[in-house]
Amino acid sequence: MSFDDLVKSLDLAAKVRLLTGASAFTLHAEPAIGLGELRFSDGPTGVRGLKFSGGRVVSLFPNATLLASSWDPHALYEVGGLLAEEAMAQEIHVVLGPTINLHRTALGGRLFEAYSEDPLLTGKLAAAYVRGMQDNGIAACLKHLVANESETERNTVESVVDEATLRELYLLPFEIAALDGGAWSMMAAYNDVNGSPATEQHHVINEVVKGEWGYPGLVMSDWFATKSAAPAANGGLDLVMPGPGGPWGEALVAAVHQGLVTEDVIDDHLSRLLLLAQRVGALGAERSWPSSLPRPDSAVRREQLTRLAASGMTVLKNESDVLPLDRSVRVALIGRHAVETIGMGGGSAQVNPPHQVSVATGLSELLDVTVVDGVEVRTRPVPSRFLTDPVSGVAGIRATLYDADGAVLEDRFCPRSTTMVGMDDDFPGTVASIRLAGRVGADGPVELGVLGVGSWTVGDASFSLEADGHGFGEEVLTPPLWTGRYDVAPGFLFEATVTPALPMGLFGLIGHSTPRATVDVIDDAVRAAAAAEVAVVVVGLTEEQETESVDKSTLRLPGAQDALVEAVAGAARRTVVVVNAATPVLMPWLSRVDAVLWAGLPGQEGGHAVAAALLGDIEPAGRLVTTFPAADGAAPAWSVTPVDGKLRYDEGTFIGYRGHYAERAPEPAFWMGHGLGYGTWEYSDVRLAAGDSPAVTATVKNVGARRSREVVQVYWQPDEADEPVRLVGWSAVTVEPGESALVTVQPDERLWRRWDSAASSWRRLAGGGEFLVARGLGDIRATVSGK
Repeated sequence: MSFDDLVKSLDLAAKVRLLTGASAFTLHAEPAIGLGELRFSDGPTGVRGLKFSGGRVVSLFPNATLLASSWDPHALYEVGGLLAEEAMAQEIHVVLGPTINLHRTALGGRLFEAYSEDPLLTGKLAAAYVRGMQDNGIAACLKHLVANESETERNTVESVVDEATLRELYLLPFEIAALDGGAWSMMAAYNDVNGSPATEQHHVINEVVKGEWGYPGLVMSDWFATKSAAPAANGGLDLVMPGPGGPWGEALVAAVHQGLVTEDVIDDHLSRLLLLAQRVGALGAERSWPSSLPRPDSAVRREQLTRLAASGMTVLKNESDVLPLDRSVRVALIGRHAVETIGMGGGSAQVNPPHQVSVATGLSELLDVTVVDGVEVRTRPVPSRFLTDPVSGVAGIRATLYDADGAVLEDRFCPRSTTMVGMDDDFPGTVASIRLAGRVGADGPVELGVLGVGSWTVGDASFSLEADGHGFGEEVLTPPLWTGRYDVAPGFLFEATVTPALPMGLFGLIGHSTPRATVDVIDDAVRAAAAAEVAVVVVGLTEEQETESVDKSTLRLPGAQDALVEAVAGAARRTVVVVNAATPVLMPWLSRVDAVLWAGLPGQEGGHAVAAALLGDIEPAGRLVTTFPAADGAAPAWSVTPVDGKLRYDEGTFIGYRGHYAERAPEPAFWMGHGLGYGTWEYSDVRLAAGDSPAVTATVKNVGARRSREVVQVYWQPDEADEPVRLVGWSAVTVEPGESALVTVQPDERLWRRWDSAASSWRRLAGGGEFLVARGLGDIRATVSGK
């Protein structure tokens, strides 16, 4: 039977029922038409599964900016395939990623999930990721459509974007990933765009995506984003998530009966859902799932994740070839991020990995290393570092959930010391109270506490924790907390009970050692640095700054990390700084250190990957995917704070390197595309190849001492003054020392057009311009006239 026949065999209520989720991460089955249950999972840092928190152990991948820093579609295709394996191991049909919003401003809290500030780089890499996943029969989901580049007031903010900017910049990655990559689904965002919610965007969804692009796939809502019945259905939204509640259901059936929505609109939504189901093997014959796939902690998975992370790491500075490190040197490894390396950002991208290898562990396996903890890097305590489950003795806590009559609904082990309640529970009934318990596994004074919205009892103390009201989803993503100082012996049982104030929330226990004085920590670091041949200081951000639901207010490193680097650089013979962050940070100490390696959020094998990069076992051949401003505010677009509910994209298409090059912002610290690797390069014979479609060729010679990978970048500077410079293509080549290679870069035709708002159509850029052949716009090697 055709999709039309299947759709018409159902009555209206049955059709509408299928257009809202059955649960947090599943869709309804409909045996009458051979439709099985579809299962979704959050991504793109890993495939978490059907549980928001406390789910099965899965692989933790390097974050999106680190993977994108490879500038390698082949690597992203591999990542898509590996994530498909992770999905198949859990019988998941749809992975909610990639995130392809742009890095409009470096303050964006969720940039770690997105690829780049550039639409072409983002789109091409996303298309490869999508193909890698969907070639294995697992659907990708492009998110978040559209103009969703910050988190402040994210559920109510109105992004105000002119049509040319929307078309040329923010829709372009979706266009490339949808048309070149063939993505099977997209996700509409929380925010409003030019006066209408993203889930009701008739112009974007119906006219552009489904109309002009001819996109046949499904458009779903972000979770709890849908605000209406008829306007959303007429605006092109096909599926409301999650379920089983929501604004559709009986309200949408009534809207059809009232003539507000035609049944043809419902039929189109359902036809797109059936196409998705057919593509992922949930329509007709039941899909068979492979039974032997690599485990998250398997040797093959560890090799893959180490290689992918290390290859994307970027050498920002390398005076006197300090890097790669010689294996014979004595190293002082310093910093909180060295001993507690951050492998992932916060929010819905978090997963439950088998382990997270620290830099201290990874480097100590290969070198003579003295490890020194660093200064505090958080203002908000994390869930337990040392509590253990009183039942099993394993790191984590025990959560017992009760109904209103005091009956046990579920007894849970929580390996991350937190548990989600009310979103994806597998039991009937409503949670009325939760008992949390964990045994202390540390000596001396400790800080113990709780997190979650509700009424708490901790020992003799009773108190309430309320959400601050700073944004949607706070009770899940950044719940309030309380801590106190305790002087207890190891083995002490810490218990707390909470009555949740809301139907849904994240709850947990906090436990960590009392912080030492900063001056004492820095003194220890200075002594270790002075005694070593090389000091490696690992600094960075945490999930406080790089998270869903919260934007940054500064690019400064948190705590006294800058002071730590300054002190170590003054004492050490040579100083290498490793930056464990996904997004730009300020580096006031840059001139006083010898080398800087940007390591991103490197996933579960992070410590092994950093060690491989520092030692040159794997070349850190990355190139930056976003421009690093030299100071707070020194960027073409900066503020993420709405004014009267509106966030105006007044910089137009001049974001990132485009605005810096046009002198709309000061010279950056590092340009997008910058990266030294471990080679040294000469460019020659740069020319424009003849033909209908212009191509740029160049000969590159590796005059360094090591085999290295070069990324030849081509930018176009139009003659039109109101059009910014833009990346039009790139190509990479790996070359042995002393050898040369001919590289051809074929620009993407979509970068030659501009949107004519008066005519409401595309036109080709007028006049001439020039090609800039570069290693980032701070290192232009040749210019070629395009006339």
